[in-house]
Amino acid sequence: MSWYDAKPWEAHYDALMRDFRAETTTITALFDAAVQTNPHGVAIRYFEDELTYRDVDTLTDGIAQYLVDSGFAVGDRLAIFLQSIPQFVLSAVAAWKSGGIVVPLNPMYSTRELADALAATGARALVFAERQWAHSVEQALRRVQVPIVLSTSELDFHDQRRRVPPTLAAIERCPIRGVADLLDVARRRSGGRRSSVPTDPADVALISFTSGTSGAPKGALNTHANLAFSARRLIGSVDVPRHPVIFALAPLFHITGMVAELAATLASAGTLILTCRFEASTAIDMIRRHRPHYMVGPPTAYIALLSVPGVTRDDFGSFEALFSGGAPLPAALLTELSERCGTYLRNGYGLTETTAGCVTVPSGVSAPVDPETGVVAVGLPVPGADVRIVDDHMRELPPGTFGEIVVAGPMVVPGHWDNADADAASFHSGRFRTGDIGFMDGQGWVYVVDRKKDIIIASGFKVMPTEVEEVLYAHPAVREAAVVGVPDAYRGETVEAFVSLRVDVEVPELDAHCRSNLAAYKTPRRIHLMAELPKTTSGKILRRELRSRRRDELINPT
Repeated sequence: MSWYDAKPWEAHYDALMRDFRAETTTITALFDAAVQTNPHGVAIRYFEDELTYRDVDTLTDGIAQYLVDSGFAVGDRLAIFLQSIPQFVLSAVAAWKSGGIVVPLNPMYSTRELADALAATGARALVFAERQWAHSVEQALRRVQVPIVLSTSELDFHDQRRRVPPTLAAIERCPIRGVADLLDVARRRSGGRRSSVPTDPADVALISFTSGTSGAPKGALNTHANLAFSARRLIGSVDVPRHPVIFALAPLFHITGMVAELAATLASAGTLILTCRFEASTAIDMIRRHRPHYMVGPPTAYIALLSVPGVTRDDFGSFEALFSGGAPLPAALLTELSERCGTYLRNGYGLTETTAGCVTVPSGVSAPVDPETGVVAVGLPVPGADVRIVDDHMRELPPGTFGEIVVAGPMVVPGHWDNADADAASFHSGRFRTGDIGFMDGQGWVYVVDRKKDIIIASGFKVMPTEVEEVLYAHPAVREAAVVGVPDAYRGETVEAFVSLRVDVEVPELDAHCRSNLAAYKTPRRIHLMAELPKTTSGKILRRELRSRRRDELINPT
């Protein structure tokens, strides 16, 4: 028996983690149970307005019926191109009731990115926000045919007699001819109860986009079992009331939001607080009004919350648990949050292919900090997760040895959408190869110290350098391009590009080119012009040299 089989980390589990028992089920079964046990409980709060579980059940019956009547079949994909608003939840639940698969898309996508995602998944239905029509949706739908298209507005569930929050202030209603309105459909067709299409735990619930070493987008196949297990495990690891109030700090379109917020709410028949897009002062205002019990988000979001004028210890007093994930957690943030607000931020680690967290810090325990690297431990393997450190040949490495983190367990996806090459590279003997480099100490604490892949994580969002480079190469003046991530005090990392030119061009023109073809978080913050980019003798551009040089400049400016 290997050291990993002995699971020494279980000695550090709290009572909730020790008592957790896995139950294979579906996300639709969790929703149905929530409706039965808490029909009049508030499922969603959106600023001052609310929807009960019975409301959500009725509205999603109407949407599901419309989808089925329009030809949406079991296994079809419904793309959701929305911010964190009630209609996101309604669309997802309706798709699952119809036996469909949800494809959550980042609403910051450009026209090209949206069209590529719709084409890659063969989406049969799309739900989008009206204000996105002119920005990206209209042109994307000219490139890709989607049979069922539904629009909605971020204002639909906000009472306009009240003050419009900053996140909604610039939005105007703009009905679109020839496109059905999501809520009109829901209300018009919700007269009778319809049964959900039976789903199996092995059925795919989500296609969540991630990035691979090739730069091409990959869609992780998160099954109902993956989603239900992770949601129940997560909500079961915090000491919260029977029907907790969960604040959506992470966006719903991200795997963290889908699992740790939306699915966790359904698993607990709790209340989900939504505020459309993250805006720190609005978030603090909603936290003060609704007193949530639990929240998860990237470190940058917590930094922004602590920067809101007038934030006090009492503002965080209702929380039973705060979690951080999606990016490295600075030790200084842990200290500041503890000293100013009297609460401990529990670190965690996971990927889209592990259906969010597979490693976390138990309650009542502080994560150790590695004295050599200064890295805060991301946590201990959660119940059911088989986490190991291996070498390049998948041989297990002893505690304290650097290697690749691999994961197996009920949270790991069965594969990727229509991508056999990615599956062959990512899975080995039932274990998922994360591509992240780290180690485990003798007690089982996991430390992530580097990434084998070149993925940049900016404010919790993953950016593949190759994708940004391809956009730069599309400009006729660009000869060579390399994109790297450099340290950023607020975002964790930020995107910077190095370019050599064919003909002279000004940096603002390259910047405008990137902004028109990339989401904001992928657009380089700085573009450096160079006569030649460093290369190997075989001609391969040395990203690591550029990254190292730039980081040295930031640490030792001249």
